[in-house]
Amino acid sequence: MHIIHSISEYHRLTSLPAPAHPLISLVDVSKIRFAERVIWEKFSMTFYCISLKKNINGNPKYGREFYDHDKGIMSFVAPMQLLSLDTVSPDADQLATGYALFIHPDFFVGHPLAAMSGNYAFFSYAVNEALHLSQTEEENIVALFEKIEQEYKNRDEHTDHIIQTQIDLILTYSNRFYKRQFATRKKVNHDIIDRLDGYLTEHFNAGEGLRKGVPSVEALAGNLNVSPHYLSDLLRSVNGLNTQQYIQIRLLEKAKEYLSTTELSVAEIAYLLGFEYPQSFNKLFKKKMNISPLEFRKSMPVQEIKHKI
Repeated sequence: MHIIHSISEYHRLTSLPAPAHPLISLVDVSKIRFAERVIWEKFSMTFYCISLKKNINGNPKYGREFYDHDKGIMSFVAPMQLLSLDTVSPDADQLATGYALFIHPDFFVGHPLAAMSGNYAFFSYAVNEALHLSQTEEENIVALFEKIEQEYKNRDEHTDHIIQTQIDLILTYSNRFYKRQFATRKKVNHDIIDRLDGYLTEHFNAGEGLRKGVPSVEALAGNLNVSPHYLSDLLRSVNGLNTQQYIQIRLLEKAKEYLSTTELSVAEIAYLLGFEYPQSFNKLFKKKMNISPLEFRKSMPVQEIKHKI
């Protein structure tokens, strides 16, 4: 995997003029063209990229659904995120226009945005989870990019602070627009959750925990072909829970079923659910249920019929 170490190096590789500032650059995406000498397919950059592309309607790699807006498409890249050439270069989208803003982390030293990728989960979304804007949303974002462009070309002692403010607004708006996108993709969202439920049901009913352990967020997201952060944000938009919390709820439901309908020991149940150590299961159960597994079992009606599985 190739690593692009600076914004200046990116400009050289994509046939762009040298950036006016080593830590930040705003470019026209229609002018980004990787040089013919580039032979690597995967690469990472040591800086952020926030882009707004237009005129790429219908391109399947952006994961559009028929009810998505057909205006600008925004994507967000964090430092050292694995990329492929067609996710950044518009070579495959000859009519693409828009902006790409490249920002080195050092540009935010001493500013709250220094923790940008940690505070905005969409920096970890996959390319097919891009943000599709309505006309009004696009106009808002374009206005902010144009303000950055104005400051970028006419620098003075206030420029960096003004640009940081515009970036903060872009991210805040993007957070709002993603929440709107989750709301308008209800059918797709519920289809993903239904598949998630089916996977967890099969996992716990088949005793897969003995072989695979407790399902991880990463494994579930991979099975559903979405990124881990996107899956958590999707679930949170629907039921207020992230993926880890959702897994725990489903796991505890199965645990209560075992405790109330079988004579399996607590340790056996823990192993069936995927815990390496029964103590970990006991700790989670008591933390979430405010009662130990044994106390829960004792609270079940005496006439409850139990069976071995």
